[in-house]
Amino acid sequence: MIRVVVADDHPLFRDGLRTLTSLEEGLELVGEAANGADAVALALELDPDVVVMDLHMPDLNGIEATRRIVEARPGVGILVLTMFEDDDSVFAAMRAGARGYLLKGARHDDVVRAIQSVARGDAIFGPSIAARVIDFFSRPAAPPQPFPELTAREREILELIAQGRSNTEIAGHFVLSPKTVRNNVSSIFTKLRVADRAQAIVRAREAGLGRA
Repeated sequence: MIRVVVADDHPLFRDGLRTLTSLEEGLELVGEAANGADAVALALELDPDVVVMDLHMPDLNGIEATRRIVEARPGVGILVLTMFEDDDSVFAAMRAGARGYLLKGARHDDVVRAIQSVARGDAIFGPSIAARVIDFFSRPAAPPQPFPELTAREREILELIAQGRSNTEIAGHFVLSPKTVRNNVSSIFTKLRVADRAQAIVRAREAGLGRA
């Protein structure tokens, strides 16, 4: 028997899932929550096999509720069932620890299969969500930034240093005070472990900076 908690702020949708679980052999609805805070409390109290989680709920959204449940009860599977299919929602749910992601237009048998899969520890996504995931991971990886120890501003200043620009020119370019530029340059030298501007230019150009 798969023990299920439903978290959704729409009573009609909770009614539909209650009916679905009552008609499906092997599923038992053990709790219902109308907001994210209650979803977390029920998950910790009842330790269900699966929480069917909406994303946009009052008090605590489904992403944060998912994160808290997974941290406290790693064995509880989270199946997101929502209307939102934008990349931000999908990947935020995955990062929070959700094992499945379906849209609310999914057929009843698809929802049942998803609950069963998540209860087994599998990951499952609806067709449109799966396409987004595949597209995301098939994109070429962005090349790593040189000198990750530098801040974004320091990296921009190093780019101009590598082009041979003076501190005065850099200050004018970014509309910064000369003192701010000097402080940034000093920080760059420290982080790159170089003694002077010439050494910084050599290291920057070896990394591909200063070519523009």
